[in-house]
Amino acid sequence: MDYPMLSLQDAIGSKLTKDIVNNRGVLLVPASTIIGREHIRILELHEIELTHSDITSIGPYANMEHDHNTNIINEAVLEVGHLFEEVRETRQISLSNFRKNVIPIIQDVATQGNPLFTLFASLQSKDDYTYRHNVAVGAISNLIGNWMGLERNELLQLTTAALLHDVGKMLIPSEILIKPEKLTPEEFSVMKSHTVLGYELLKKTVGVTHRQALVALQHHERMDGSGYPFGIKKEKIDLFSRIVSVADVFHAMTSKRTYRDPSPFYEVLFQIRNDAFGILDPAITKLFIEKIMNSLIGHSVELTDGSEGIILMINANEPIRPLIQISDRYLDLSKELQIHIKQIH
Repeated sequence: MDYPMLSLQDAIGSKLTKDIVNNRGVLLVPASTIIGREHIRILELHEIELTHSDITSIGPYANMEHDHNTNIINEAVLEVGHLFEEVRETRQISLSNFRKNVIPIIQDVATQGNPLFTLFASLQSKDDYTYRHNVAVGAISNLIGNWMGLERNELLQLTTAALLHDVGKMLIPSEILIKPEKLTPEEFSVMKSHTVLGYELLKKTVGVTHRQALVALQHHERMDGSGYPFGIKKEKIDLFSRIVSVADVFHAMTSKRTYRDPSPFYEVLFQIRNDAFGILDPAITKLFIEKIMNSLIGHSVELTDGSEGIILMINANEPIRPLIQISDRYLDLSKELQIHIKQIH
């Protein structure tokens, strides 16, 4: 079978599935290497191309053990699956069941002081993205709301809205919703309608506030006006919607989906940080990244050059590039720009 060639830049952060040798048989890059920019330069120098079969994607939590909350979260995902399928059949939302059977679990796992990355590992979608994503966005939004100091009632409203932000997808045809290939422009137009469908569904649900319904409508709006369905900007997007957007993007990038594998850790945070300069709320994004990185002080990490070390200090000006201790030496990632954090242990 012939595999299509891919851009070498697109291979950064992926793992090689085979040894790469030059035309003389000299080993250039060994199998299982996580490809960085320095490897790309070597491949370009030797005019070597890669196919999709030569690499495999990695996720940020591949070597991390799940904690005791994993089973609890799995149960919540199953319950959300049942409730969302009920929405598909009846076109009605049983808000009382969500509040009774799901919201308390989300609040518990988000507020028990669990290490952030064991929580994120438990929330990471593999083959159940449609339902687990909603639980994850609810939990991550709850975390952000707590960090922002929202009052208890606001936090409950935010968590409920985040859990239901994608409920409109239950009114999208299944062949589009779970299609393994990239959607056609026509299909993507139908998919985008889940924002309006969810808003209309929530607006007629007893017990749902207008602000919660707005989250379903606005979570794909962007600060620079590039989002949908209306292309509104900045403060015209409700605070709850801006929080859910950050949680939504973060979880989507760290999860396996039908058409894409999870991105490596550093790629996720780089993308989130870069998005803060245009499409995501910069204050929320800055807080989110700082909280994640500060929670990692003392954690063991694997770097893209194959070395392992411990995060000692977070750089205030560049939090995603901390100071790492590797045996008896120190590595400042803010100065070693070709090296990144690959995975958290």
